[in-house]
Amino acid sequence: MSKLADSEHAAGTGVGAPAAAGGEPPDTGAARTTAEDRHRLTATQGLAALSLDAMASVAYGPESIVLVLAAAGAHGLGCTLPVTLAIAALLTVLVASYRQVIAAFPDGGGSYAVAKRHLGRRTSLVTAASLVLDYVLNVAVSVTAGVAALTSAFPSLYGHRLWICLAVLVLVTGVNLRGIAESAKAFIVPTAVFVGSVLTVIVVGLFRDAPVSTQAAEGHASALAGDATAVGALLLLKAFAAGCSALTGVEAVANAVPSFRAPATRRAQRTEVALGALLGAMLIGLSLLIGRFHLQPVEGVTVLAQLADASLGHHWGFYVVQCATVVLLALAANTSFGGLPVLMSLLARDNYLPHVFALKADRQVHRHGVLALAAVSALLLVFSGGDVNTLVPLFAIGVFVGFTVCQVGMVRHWRRERSAGWRGKALLNGFGAVLTGVSAVVVTATKFTEGTWLIVFALPVLVLAFETVHRAYGRIGERLELGRVPEAPRRCHSVVVVPVSSLSRLTSKALTAAVSLGDEVVAVTVTQPDQEGRRAAESLRRDWELWNPGVDLVELPAATRALGRPIVDYVRELSGRHPDNRVTVLIPEVEPAHVWQRLLQNQRGAVVAHAVRRDTDAVICRLRFRVGAGTA
Repeated sequence: MSKLADSEHAAGTGVGAPAAAGGEPPDTGAARTTAEDRHRLTATQGLAALSLDAMASVAYGPESIVLVLAAAGAHGLGCTLPVTLAIAALLTVLVASYRQVIAAFPDGGGSYAVAKRHLGRRTSLVTAASLVLDYVLNVAVSVTAGVAALTSAFPSLYGHRLWICLAVLVLVTGVNLRGIAESAKAFIVPTAVFVGSVLTVIVVGLFRDAPVSTQAAEGHASALAGDATAVGALLLLKAFAAGCSALTGVEAVANAVPSFRAPATRRAQRTEVALGALLGAMLIGLSLLIGRFHLQPVEGVTVLAQLADASLGHHWGFYVVQCATVVLLALAANTSFGGLPVLMSLLARDNYLPHVFALKADRQVHRHGVLALAAVSALLLVFSGGDVNTLVPLFAIGVFVGFTVCQVGMVRHWRRERSAGWRGKALLNGFGAVLTGVSAVVVTATKFTEGTWLIVFALPVLVLAFETVHRAYGRIGERLELGRVPEAPRRCHSVVVVPVSSLSRLTSKALTAAVSLGDEVVAVTVTQPDQEGRRAAESLRRDWELWNPGVDLVELPAATRALGRPIVDYVRELSGRHPDNRVTVLIPEVEPAHVWQRLLQNQRGAVVAHAVRRDTDAVICRLRFRVGAGTA
């Protein structure tokens, strides 16, 4: 870690963090911990807040398998269960692996933290970039898929799907800005309804010998190929890779371990296991029903809708499943809002993103990360026009890269640690790395022309951005000599320059503050070149002499109507005359009682501050004078 990061860790958590020196009384610390814990997750809340992506993937994971295998006709569809079992085996490997990741890296970060420790800085940045892209795409895909399901039920809304997508994004963002625990409570009910609906479809369907209804698929063209007689290995590999889209979101719990209540590691591990068990049961159960009902994919109707129709009939039970699917797909974006801000905070702590992303709000929310995620997702929604088919080909590539790197990193972890049973654990992770690596290559190759080239291009660009930010912080650290013992402070002559334009209580307050700060105070006023400006300057000079505050007023003639340039030239002249002087420009400003009243201000203070900051080394002090109902 660089000197800049080391220095900030020594001082707390960076800008705005409480100083480490002195500490706090034990009772205050305990009270703060208790207050913070209220805004953290229980295991049940974690399952609701961080598993929505994975849970919702059962709505399109089995369908992805069926659509690929349909190219081989009925022979291909007969392989649905074996392919699903292979995916469930991979899911078991991933859950076991991420359970170990949670224990080994309790500060969160998941694949990024593993790669950083065991595979080097560059590899960790590739992992972080892949996860960032996957999280952002998850928001866009989840929202558009949910809205697509909604517009399928209500076709009249189809033309407004982009605005509906943006409205859903604003809603989810607003809930997350209230705190992750609050958002988790809001999502417990829809998650439970969806899981309960899918499990009901599975259980009821397993007791049926034939579909009770096929009304949902009636009138829709079949996507089944009728002339195939064999199933090739490449087709099975494509089906496996396509079905692995159901595994997106498995890593989210490991990325957000700090969001859980104490003991965070144990709660996060329980959440990971529960997520894997539910997801695996639903995938295998739906696959069994596909074979039991000899389901054929049709255009315009999802596989899950057909299974609900076949198991429950075309009545209220069918619509409950559909509504639950719509809601959960829309809310699955919450996985990204729970995981990405934590990952961004880790990157910011390591100087690969601006430090503002490491700051937390009162409710333990990485507010800037949440807002950044929402902004980029909104751009993706606008780019796609709210069309899910434009975004799906880009989805899941990043998470496979993260899976593979994490598995390889954990192999190295076990080899270095050599704890009890390390060979078996390393073998498990190695097997998982091979499976996810093959899946990443197959998905990228098969979908390259459908848009995955954009991800292949975006990954190195994002890594380059991380490196650029890191180098910038390194240069700042060198200039500030962070991590080194600085020279002792010394007193120097201080000159305070106060720009004024008229006499008022604000002028008096500014000069009072100035004489308290500096050894020498000078008031300056910019004289405009026109006749009106000269009259205003004469009036101010006359009033100043009558007031006689004990501070000289210097008139700065302006060749043009520029306000900042004359003050900048004067500050430079002061600095040139006395290089040892410390020049401070104190800018008095009015702080109105209401936010909307800021529109009434002339913004002169901001103009002067910008000019002085850009062209001089003077210290800028902006004095805010509050004007409220109670101001006397």
